[in-house]
Amino acid sequence: MTGSGPSLDVPSFDVVVPTVGRPSLVTLLDALAEASGPRPGRVLVVDDRSDRSQPLPAEHPIAEVVAGRARGPAAARNVGWRASVADWVAFVDDDVVPDADWLERLSFDLAGVGPGVGGSQGRLRVPLPPHRPPTDWERNVAGLEKARWATADMAYRRSVLAQVDGFDERFPRAFREDADLALRVLDAGYGLERGGRTAAHPIRRASPWVSVRLQAGNADDALMRAKHGPSWYQRAGAPRGRFGRHLAITAAGAGALAALVAGRRALAAWAAAGWLAGTAELACARIAKGTRTRREVITMVITSAVIPAAAAFHRLRGELRWRGPDAPSRSGASPRTPAAVLFDRDGTLVADVAYNGDPERVELMPGAREAVQRLRAAGVATAVVSNQSGVGRGTITMDDVEAVNRRVEDLIGPLGPWIVCPHAPADGCGCRKPAPGMVLRAAEVLGVPPGRCALIGDIGSDMDAARAAGVRGVLVPTPVTRADEVGAAPEVAADLAAAVDLLLGARR
Repeated sequence: MTGSGPSLDVPSFDVVVPTVGRPSLVTLLDALAEASGPRPGRVLVVDDRSDRSQPLPAEHPIAEVVAGRARGPAAARNVGWRASVADWVAFVDDDVVPDADWLERLSFDLAGVGPGVGGSQGRLRVPLPPHRPPTDWERNVAGLEKARWATADMAYRRSVLAQVDGFDERFPRAFREDADLALRVLDAGYGLERGGRTAAHPIRRASPWVSVRLQAGNADDALMRAKHGPSWYQRAGAPRGRFGRHLAITAAGAGALAALVAGRRALAAWAAAGWLAGTAELACARIAKGTRTRREVITMVITSAVIPAAAAFHRLRGELRWRGPDAPSRSGASPRTPAAVLFDRDGTLVADVAYNGDPERVELMPGAREAVQRLRAAGVATAVVSNQSGVGRGTITMDDVEAVNRRVEDLIGPLGPWIVCPHAPADGCGCRKPAPGMVLRAAEVLGVPPGRCALIGDIGSDMDAARAAGVRGVLVPTPVTRADEVGAAPEVAADLAAAVDLLLGARR
């Protein structure tokens, strides 16, 4: 590696590269090795091939190979960032070529963002042939230059990835999984910025049928709609495309066949004419923008006859799946069940009695016992994280706190570790919520990564602590919860039963 880069207060960062073994991986790793600037802590190459009987095309001194699960780029990126311990994770695809100053500019990008920014996007440059118009495939790839939040070059805070539980692995291909993650990060209250670093995205060779195969992404559009509502296009800055026209063309073709089978030849002829007109318009629109070579024209005509039906089929397949039992919540929450749930004590598990040191005054909140029992039955670990500033103020003692905690367990049953902050607010400790200290300590004691934990609480400081620690936060408001705290919460549940429903993915 060359260069040490400028003197910057640069947060630690790792680079994650999902790959199925394309030869372009060598070029990417060489570019990273030769780039100037601060070095990443690790370059994690996630081998996502289903057949690993042969080594990767590149064994590179800067790369650390991690075994993927052969479930697509979303799952591979999850493997990569969960193996990282850095402040930031920079995702790059194995077919990009970072510029010579990419690491230096990445460092400036990450050092320059505020604490409320969750992600930084790089700038992609797609080299097009200078001597002729681009082909249909080349125009498709060139769209990456304007795409929002493309993970071909996108960095996220690791704590934010942990909070939203990373990429949704229900997206099986490199399509929409990046927009879905970005929308969930925005919904969690973080900003996304475009940085100054740049990388080239060369256009690899593709089959003449690539435009037909790409229509499988319409199934992912159905999942996006199910998760984020019909306005997701506008929020993600995604073009609406021609799906409406594709559906009309497909309906005309199907109608022509149905009418012909029914012996209604005149109707079949009119429907066939509609199908032919729509197909011809699609082909002409694609041909007009391209090279107009004989091979390109033939390819456009043939694939234009297939694309509408392929688009309609995949969209219907997606709509049927994501409107059925597998339909996701629009809350933005991760589909994965947490491995551990942390509870606030006062106002969440038990009625809030100021500076209570008397076990006889302990009163369970409605549904508390049942909520904990459901989590135990689901194999989810539990713990309690509780501010007890009465100790620091001299109002109660730790013996009093422990006596009350024992009474809570008498009524509910074992709750796992109790993590208590005895400090007064003026002490400036790192454990008192909204600081993340107790939450991180509970995750450590349980042996569960923070990203696999959730915190249920009743006030804004509980949610702030969850956000700071990178865990999922669910607010269960009480009469003392302020409206602004409810509005700022990442997820809100009416009661403890509803909160557990959210976390277990159950339907009420």
